[in-house]
Amino acid sequence: MLIFADKSKKIGEMARFKRILLKLSGESLQGSKGYGIDETRLAEYAQQIKEIKEMGVEIGIVIGGGNIFRGLSGAKAGFDRVKGDQMGMLATVINGMALSSALASIGQPAKVLTAIRMEPIGEFYTRDKAVETMQSGAIAIMTAGTGCPFFTTDTGSALRAIEIGADVMLKGTRVDGIYTADPEKDPTATKFDEISYDEILNRGLKVMDVTATALAKDNKMPIMVFNMDVVGNLKKVMSGDNIGTFVHP
Repeated sequence: MLIFADKSKKIGEMARFKRILLKLSGESLQGSKGYGIDETRLAEYAQQIKEIKEMGVEIGIVIGGGNIFRGLSGAKAGFDRVKGDQMGMLATVINGMALSSALASIGQPAKVLTAIRMEPIGEFYTRDKAVETMQSGAIAIMTAGTGCPFFTTDTGSALRAIEIGADVMLKGTRVDGIYTADPEKDPTATKFDEISYDEILNRGLKVMDVTATALAKDNKMPIMVFNMDVVGNLKKVMSGDNIGTFVHP
């Protein structure tokens, strides 16, 4: 009789973290379109997420809505701030639904949870529901931010990461880490391999808004900032490759 090794367990042991909160940029979802959702970019994200799920990782996701509507920008254009932020929350739900559909199309179960009640579009978010979803083998996509205006999806991500007991918050962006200045504007900017929350705050670096940074710092939630738009980078982060910038308490 042939005895096969437990391949899933072996693969899972390769993962650097057991449970993660992945923050995805809504703006990155627009790809080269300039607005909305680029189907190619969406499919790339779904495939990368499935790859690390197959490593045995429990995954929670928070996704922004900047490719559709950004509340703060709306307020500057004359929208009421509360209404603008609520519109931004709805944009994150649209992106969450799109990502859930893309994951389902490649055989990866996912569940959309919303911070505002809107059944049957998604189930109302609770910490226990998110954890139960992840432990069942599905991916928990947590949308609508915190459900309250005046909070960014970065703050929502830090909050959800702490709530679900994530080992780390992975912040997938369009750049490959944290720099001394904006690398798209300052060619002399240099990249940090690692940095503390205190140094981020003291230098005034725009990694996340101050509320999100302070929340993560106070709860000792480490963050890895990396370029999600490079296919394969998510798996590299989970495998322990030295890419991106590690933010530590």
